[in-house]
Formats: sequence, C-alpha cells, structure tokens
Amino acid sequence: MKLTARCNDCGGVSTRDIGQFIDRDQLWWGTEVSCGNCPTAWCEQDTGGSTPDEIRNALLAEHGPVLLRLTDTEAGLVPVLRALREVLGLPLNTARAMATSLKETGLSGTLVEMEFLSHGLRRRSVTTAIEPLPD
Repeated sequence: MKLTARCNDCGGVSTRDIGQFIDRDQLWWGTEVSCGNCPTAWCEQDTGGSTPDEIRNALLAEHGPVLLRLTDTEAGLVPVLRALREVLGLPLNTARAMATSLKETGLSGTLVEMEFLSHGLRRRSVTTAIEPLPD
C-alpha cells in the first residue's frame, strides 16, 4: 500500500510503501520511503511483537479487517490454545481468552495477520476460514 506525504528534507512529495508479510513462519511488517525530488530514502522492517499501529491502522483503513473463524465448531480448546501460544507467544490466560473469542465470534485483523494465525492453527489440525468482516 502506498501513502504520500511531504518530505521532511526538501518539502517535496515522498512516497511510503507499507505492508505486512509472512516469511519463514514469522509475521513481518515493512516500510520503504523515498522522495521524488531529493535523495531522501529509507526502509525499515521487523518481525516479532506487533506491527506498529500506524502501519496496521493504515492497512485496515485501506483493505478493511477480515474475520478468522473456526470451521470445526467441535474443535477442542487444547489444540487452539497451543497454536495461539506457539504462534503469538501468549501467556496462558491471554491465549484462553483469545481462544474463547475465536470459538464464539471469531477474531478480526488484517488479512496477513489472520492468514498467519490460520496457518498456525492448521499445524495443530484446527480448520479455519477467513472472510470479510460483516458490516
């Protein structure tokens, strides 16, 4: 996704390309900035933890959130808990609350975030579906 802003160095128009991606079973975020009028350019990417709010909110505003839900309503809580703890590094009580939400109403987030969770759940034989968030 591309955003434009005023360049801090020359006052021209800078372009910022932002996104999230999955690489080597990790969720990454990245941003690249370049100015069309001067040599100002930089990039940044990271994994682990969470995507910076500014990037995540821009992706949600542009593409909208999606819903991750269980397709097997009889899925056991233990494999869901294990998957959430493995994928997100959550403490047990947080994983339990998230697993309950996933079973009851689903979880929402960016498409890449929900694909990442879905992949971790599939490794534990928990089937899911990703769909646009209902209005």
